[in-house]
Amino acid sequence: MINNRNEAQTRRDLIDPVLYSKGWSNELTKVEITPGKTEIIKGKPVKNIGRTDYLLCLPIEKNPPLPIAIVEAKKEKESPFIGIQQAQIYKKKFNVPFAFVTNGHLFCDASEDLKEISLDNKLENFPTVKQILERYINLQKIDPNSSKSISLVEGYKGGQNQVYYYQDAAIRKTIESIIQGKKRILLSLATGTGKTIIAKHLLWKLNKGEGFRKALFLVDRDELRTQATTHLQGMFGDDAQIISSRDTLFNAKILIASYQTLNFADEDKEHVFWNKNFPKNYFSHIIIDECHRSAWGRWSKILEDNPNAVQIGLTATPRLIKGDFKIGESNDLEISANNIKYFGEPIYEYSISAAQEDGYLAACEVYKKFTSIDTAIFSKEEIKEKSRILSSGDKPDDEDLKEKYSLSNFERDLILEDRIKAMCKDFFESIIKKGGPHQKTIIFCVTDNHASLVQIYLNGIYNEWCKKNNDTPKENYCIKCTAAEKNPNAKDLIADIKSSKNSHFIATTVDLLSTGVDIPNLENIVFFKNVNSPISFYQMIGRGTRTGEPRGSKLLFRVFDYTNASRLFGKDFISNSPSENDDEDVHQKNEYKIVKVPQNEFKIQIINEGVSILSSNDGKEILIPYEEYKINLAKKISNEILDLENLRNIWISRELRNKFLEKISENNNSILLIQEIEKLSDCDLFDVISFIVYSNNPLTKIERSNSFIYKNREWLENFSNESMIVISTLAKQFSIGGIEELESSQLFEIPEIKSLDGLKLLENEKYKVNSIITDIKYRLLK
Repeated sequence: MINNRNEAQTRRDLIDPVLYSKGWSNELTKVEITPGKTEIIKGKPVKNIGRTDYLLCLPIEKNPPLPIAIVEAKKEKESPFIGIQQAQIYKKKFNVPFAFVTNGHLFCDASEDLKEISLDNKLENFPTVKQILERYINLQKIDPNSSKSISLVEGYKGGQNQVYYYQDAAIRKTIESIIQGKKRILLSLATGTGKTIIAKHLLWKLNKGEGFRKALFLVDRDELRTQATTHLQGMFGDDAQIISSRDTLFNAKILIASYQTLNFADEDKEHVFWNKNFPKNYFSHIIIDECHRSAWGRWSKILEDNPNAVQIGLTATPRLIKGDFKIGESNDLEISANNIKYFGEPIYEYSISAAQEDGYLAACEVYKKFTSIDTAIFSKEEIKEKSRILSSGDKPDDEDLKEKYSLSNFERDLILEDRIKAMCKDFFESIIKKGGPHQKTIIFCVTDNHASLVQIYLNGIYNEWCKKNNDTPKENYCIKCTAAEKNPNAKDLIADIKSSKNSHFIATTVDLLSTGVDIPNLENIVFFKNVNSPISFYQMIGRGTRTGEPRGSKLLFRVFDYTNASRLFGKDFISNSPSENDDEDVHQKNEYKIVKVPQNEFKIQIINEGVSILSSNDGKEILIPYEEYKINLAKKISNEILDLENLRNIWISRELRNKFLEKISENNNSILLIQEIEKLSDCDLFDVISFIVYSNNPLTKIERSNSFIYKNREWLENFSNESMIVISTLAKQFSIGGIEELESSQLFEIPEIKSLDGLKLLENEKYKVNSIITDIKYRLLK
């Protein structure tokens, strides 16, 4: 008769012994850790376990074991085939060809070398290490113990913990493809997931194998080149060098360049510097970072001149579906099409939603807004009456103006000061409500003129706020960072934005900060410009996805979307034909004057469309309204508890509480996210949950601690005076770290308790010490 073992017991009693008997020793059986789940330790969120049940690895002589298979464990009473979908997802994410699911008695095999899933196999017949090795060789045509596989099995410099599982998966997939003869390789990973880290470790491993002579790491911006140089020189030392026109020796194995340093500017049609110094097939390996940017107009000759090289493209580009296109959008379509046409489909993909579920990228909260005149269409006569030419201040003539102006013209050739100032005021008031004015922020603007005006208005609003609140304004509160800035130049401004903690809080920009700038503690991304390009949009969003410094210190970032840019989340990009475009000359060369309508001509209202949370559905990013997100979580919690009393009893038991949190937080930090959004960081998670599910008024940890004595006076009178002091002091610890604080092994080392020999005092009471602690925890939550 089958016993009712839970998953942990099934692994321990049934699965582990069989795996061990088949040669899968502890060294070959790993549990991969991601920061997906969260535990609360001393009242603070600590990202912790998000895992597969087993990651089986092949033994490799003198090298770390090679990941090869996923084994998904189920409860003993569950049918193993119900875990097939999860196992297949993990198989793809971890880049292993074999996937199994077992309940300790039967196992299912959903591996790549089978034509169909094999069901109802006896676990005693689970494949051995030798059998899996043979299957791997037959499937992949790769022998991990041969000389051709040296780069595949080579360990990482500094150890296996230098890379996250998805980075390792992408690297292994790339090397497997190279061994199999593939020359053109495309990797697609979300912005913020460490493509440069992947590149440096990939080059390290390739350098240890066959066929490696000299590699080129190619970028399209100075900031990316600087970042890459730091990483690669940290890995290779002097064997990684920047290409410079002043040094034509290029002795290093790893050369780093932007297309500008290679003189691949549009005006250099002959590519003299390149042709003189880099003959055909000079490089054995080429890696193109951000290969969706400018690759085909400017870099194609580099690839054409190295046809024998392994060419690897790194991109965060969303997939685009080619159709007719609007003016201004053809570049996206062309680049995307060229990427796929040249490299083929990505061999490994890791999306922003997958990274958020794993906990490697911060969650995203979206505030959608628009202004009351966004739908207005202004006639030439109306604008002529109200406006002045921007450059001269003169009243415009008929020939200076278009026949009509609509949303697509705003801030480009029609500057509406009332609209700009209303948006600035609304944004500033929003961040005041979210914690104060000193939050790292990027505001994407339409033009350099627009960015300047936003900077001016925000600094004015900030100075007024400081005056009203008797605060001293911070210097350089809001700065403009565009390519047009010369003093200080953009490079210096970017450094200040990244590193300064007491200045440079808000940066207005056009395109300059959309890529290549890593600001880990960026809290807000603001769209004051219309965005039609999914590539550009995802790059802009990528500025906020980092989880902070130290890593994991930032749970979420916010998007303030005044232009409906967030519609591009997870959408396949199918453009309209030019004939369907309402205003075909939006991005064409401007033959008209740029005019400005000064303040106090329009009454502008900001209309809120609500708050949304970025989530995923079938691997695609979707925006879920915050209230729906909260309701969904409440339903999930309600399925696990009977009532508030049941929750209270779960919460006072560390074991039951951890199991409960594990069930409801399996793939994300939902409760912590709501705790942050609702500004409940001073509350124990018990109050956050009771607020979500039962709409109870949440009490802070201090409020619960302070009310303990008067709520429990009658109970406390059962104890001696000294014991009452000890119990009251114990209860005060709740105010420090919540329920976890009362589970500390150092609880009775608190000076006030230790001086009274508190442990001995309580042991002399008629209750047991553990029972008293449990009682205190329960009463604190009443």
